[in-house]
Amino acid sequence: MNPAQGELILSGAFATHVGARDENQDYAALRLPSGVESRNSGALALVADGIGGLKGGRVAAETAIRAVIDAYFSLSPALSVSRRVHRAIRSANRWIHAMGRMDPCLEGMGTTLSMAVFRGHQAHLFHIGDSRIYRLQEGHLECLTTDHALSKPGLEHVLYRAVGLEQDVPIEYRVEVLEAHDRYLLCSDGLHGALPAREIQELLQKRASPEWTAEELVTRALEAGAADNVTVLVMDILECPGLECEELSLGFGALPITPPPRPGSVIDGFTLQRIISSGRYSCLYEATSGQKELPLVIKWPQPLAASESEYLDAFVREAWIGAHVKSAFVAEVISLPPGRQTRLYSVMKFYGGMTLEVWLSKHPSPALKVASHLAIKIAWGLYALHRQGVVHRDIKPENIMVMPDDSVKILDLGIARLPAWEESEDAPLPGTPSYMAPELFKGSRGEASTDIFALGVTLYRLLTGGAYPFGEIEPFSTPRFGHYKTVSSCRPELPAWLDQVIAKSLSLEPHQRYQDAMELVFDLEAGLAKGGSQTKTRRQSLYERDPVAFWRSLSLILMALLVACAFSLSHH
Repeated sequence: MNPAQGELILSGAFATHVGARDENQDYAALRLPSGVESRNSGALALVADGIGGLKGGRVAAETAIRAVIDAYFSLSPALSVSRRVHRAIRSANRWIHAMGRMDPCLEGMGTTLSMAVFRGHQAHLFHIGDSRIYRLQEGHLECLTTDHALSKPGLEHVLYRAVGLEQDVPIEYRVEVLEAHDRYLLCSDGLHGALPAREIQELLQKRASPEWTAEELVTRALEAGAADNVTVLVMDILECPGLECEELSLGFGALPITPPPRPGSVIDGFTLQRIISSGRYSCLYEATSGQKELPLVIKWPQPLAASESEYLDAFVREAWIGAHVKSAFVAEVISLPPGRQTRLYSVMKFYGGMTLEVWLSKHPSPALKVASHLAIKIAWGLYALHRQGVVHRDIKPENIMVMPDDSVKILDLGIARLPAWEESEDAPLPGTPSYMAPELFKGSRGEASTDIFALGVTLYRLLTGGAYPFGEIEPFSTPRFGHYKTVSSCRPELPAWLDQVIAKSLSLEPHQRYQDAMELVFDLEAGLAKGGSQTKTRRQSLYERDPVAFWRSLSLILMALLVACAFSLSHH
């Protein structure tokens, strides 16, 4: 059965081995429900490592996991995930604690417990003891839990917090936003005590199936001399739903708009390193977060430059697109866990390239193949947006980042048109005039074909050293879309097929343009493959080169013919 669109899709597996012990006191469980149960309760992943010796440790680990799962699914889905799990763990803790006091064979038994509930767009993590939960995201491995064990040498395995040790137990809890292709690892200390984090990361990054990865991690830990039971659970996030506009509006709407802070400030765990740029509407900072070394970008609104509703709409748009559009050619907006953000700003990945406008100033006459490949990558990004019903509405070189490896990222999604997004008819006209299709000036709110028109202008500028096909259009002016100079008239070495591609992109009638970004890609790729860049250009007619001169010449010819006819008639 195919999953519903927007449904959380996961894949997971676990493996366990007794290791150097006489008995395996670890226990793991994985529950991957579907349909209504998945939406109401989510998927569960649990690892427990029993303590206490003899059979007590195994009993505690298995009892804890079974009791927590049973209690969680018996509670009303109307309760939050946090309340359901906290109730379930506390109930299991009291039961195990009581059993340890009543049964001499189980005296003092207890267990660690690491648990993840994957529901909607969030991972709810619960933790007690020294088992661990890791996350591999974008090549970075992060431990998301704290070991509740003594730190003194020789006492590292002595727990000061475990299920069953006391009548009440504090529970470590955090929420993470899920991203497609995240990989979560739950494990007992038999793994992380034997393998360094670097080797764990290398195996997870192979992206083999969860089954193979779990078995291989266990095998590597045993080969490294693991002195304890080894249990590993691997969970892959294949697809996840994003937040909807209503949820985002409620979340962002509660955040105040404050003046941009000074570099060096620490805001919600982000350290603002330096100002990248400061404009009328926003200030961009390079930032880092906690122990992560990868740089980020914080986009901070400039107070009083726009109304609060305009800012809110822009941030909601960017957050929605970041949650729903996953493309190598679209800049990523990072979703933050609930409760972390205290002010209005957005977090993006840092891309160390240059805008296409800057790139164009450094390459005024790029080779056809180079310019076409840049346009193809931009078109791929537009295709990813359009598939989700998103229209960018401000495609231009300033909003395209060219990376050091010549890949591209589409930036600035704050005025994008979203599906089912209600816009007032008197809302400001979106876009930059010189890149806007004619219908936008007549009240259209933007379609996929208007993005393709803007891409056509961008490609034209790439190939002509920055010229505009219809001339640069000043803000608040009425544009005139006349006949434009072809690209090959500016650069005769370029092939004729290229003029046809650009002309179709820039058609003044929307239905005559490419209706799909992939159509443009196919024509560019076919032209490069078959027409190449050495094809001789068709000699242009006088009308194409200079329409005014054409009509003047035609008028002179007609006048000369009339004079000749009149002279001939007068002599008969």
